[in-house]
Amino acid sequence: MAPSIPNVQKAAVIPAVGAAIEVRDNHPVKQPKDLAPGECLVKMECTGVCHTDLHAKKGDWPIPPMSPLIGGHEGVGEVVAIGASTTNQNIKIGDRVGIKWLADSCLDCEMCRKGYEQNCSKAKLSGYTVDGTFSQYVVSYVNHVTPIPKSLGSTDAASILCAGVTVYGAIKRSNTHIGDWIIIPGAGGGLGHLAVQYANAMGLRVVAIDTGEEKKKLVLKLGAEKWIDFKESKDIVKDILAATGGEGGHAAIVTAASTSGYAQAVDYLRPTGTIVCVGLPNDALGANIFWVVFKSIRIVGSYVGNRQDAIEALDIAAAGKVKVQFEMRKLADLKSVYEGLEEGKIAGRMVLDMRT
Repeated sequence: MAPSIPNVQKAAVIPAVGAAIEVRDNHPVKQPKDLAPGECLVKMECTGVCHTDLHAKKGDWPIPPMSPLIGGHEGVGEVVAIGASTTNQNIKIGDRVGIKWLADSCLDCEMCRKGYEQNCSKAKLSGYTVDGTFSQYVVSYVNHVTPIPKSLGSTDAASILCAGVTVYGAIKRSNTHIGDWIIIPGAGGGLGHLAVQYANAMGLRVVAIDTGEEKKKLVLKLGAEKWIDFKESKDIVKDILAATGGEGGHAAIVTAASTSGYAQAVDYLRPTGTIVCVGLPNDALGANIFWVVFKSIRIVGSYVGNRQDAIEALDIAAAGKVKVQFEMRKLADLKSVYEGLEEGKIAGRMVLDMRT
């Protein structure tokens, strides 16, 4: 028997760009009969909170978000309805699936055919150009929801769907091989602590950069081989060179939204090294072009990941090689979570329990 679908639900709505969040109890639920072919209705168990959600709320980026908006793009839940005449048979009612930043794409353009669905000109973005996961029921798309491995808990999977996929995809595009040195600034943070684990699982040697004894213990426990405290270091570039045998790193995953992180990477990478751009500062790249050319440095943009990246990232976590450090909250706490993100006070990841 099909599950009963309520007419209204609890949802966190941003009524206008820059406006305060309103947690409403009477937001409408799209009914099964109204789902278009290819759409599915997912009852949320939990959802992660990402810094991108704060950018969406504030309208920080050149691409404007929809308004009003329900944010969120790290959701895990159960498929409770599928649109009539949907041809995809891989997803069925009762499946536990993940909803990611990339909600949907055409799957037929050049970018989609090449495995860059996130760059599809018709891409729909969860919690940005379509409503996201900060609600009890979410309309998503059967071609892009990701099955969650049975051995992986929903709360453990949530942050993998964005933070995990993002750093995993970045490492895959870093042109590194087993035994290479990879530099991870912000290694003790939400993205960084996952990057350390994925890099370790992929056979890379990690130089972790962050500050504080607690983060030092965390990243070394998670597999980092070398630690540099940026507040104690008198010369970060010199310290990285020393940590890597005098040659420098083979790659750097720059997740910080700071031009200085990119400028430093040019200095501490060895010739032919790769800078993978993930963090989004508001100004120019800031890299010294002479040294980029002279050292044959590669600069690569890495924008989340594709459907296969998501499956691989989840499988690695399900195998026990990656574990998200997170704190549980409720949807009613979302405003304070946003405030913590804005003030830089959030350690690890935040996950909201959507079942209560």
